[in-house]
Amino acid sequence: MGAGRETFRPLFLSPEKVYTPAVTPHALDPAYRRTTVREFLDMDIGDAKAELVDGMILMMAGGSPRHAAIAANLIIALGPRLRGTGCRPYGSDLAMQTGEASIRFPDVSVYCSDAPPPDDPKVKLLGDPKVVFEVLSPSTASNDQITKLREYRALAGVEAVVFVDPSSERVRLVDRSMADDTEGGWLPAGTDLALPMLDITIPHAEIFTRD
Repeated sequence: MGAGRETFRPLFLSPEKVYTPAVTPHALDPAYRRTTVREFLDMDIGDAKAELVDGMILMMAGGSPRHAAIAANLIIALGPRLRGTGCRPYGSDLAMQTGEASIRFPDVSVYCSDAPPPDDPKVKLLGDPKVVFEVLSPSTASNDQITKLREYRALAGVEAVVFVDPSSERVRLVDRSMADDTEGGWLPAGTDLALPMLDITIPHAEIFTRD
């Protein structure tokens, strides 16, 4: 490798260092009755963030301003390009069921349906999204790219999972054509994100803009 050339190091940790969010204290009790999906979705936890994994409630820390800005950039970029297609982007307030007793809240997800989204506030699940986006952070990169990726790919409706690394401004696209590895799919630096399953391309600059 020539002098002065930087080596790309993706925001990724080893499987032995998978980040585990803090469980609620009562979940550590051997007598703890695991929470159902319906019970979890009906809970009011205020401004706290939590996910449900195999019936255990896991408290989640909030993201950084840069993390939130990139998630917002994705929604802003997706919205106009998807208008009129039957597909719609949603933020991290929308729940996604990944197992019999597991609920995740991806940073951004795209759902496609001929029917408009229901107005009923009691409807909190829309089935499987077509594309899922996760914005990576050092503390959760392994959990996102190993545990969550495995869950997302197990859903029949999910055609692609996109990981966005704010630190290197690189994007990783894992679609159905790829093997179940944990490191492939990183796009070259500065590459626009082509999503053929949605028939759109998102310019790299729009994902990482700071405007």
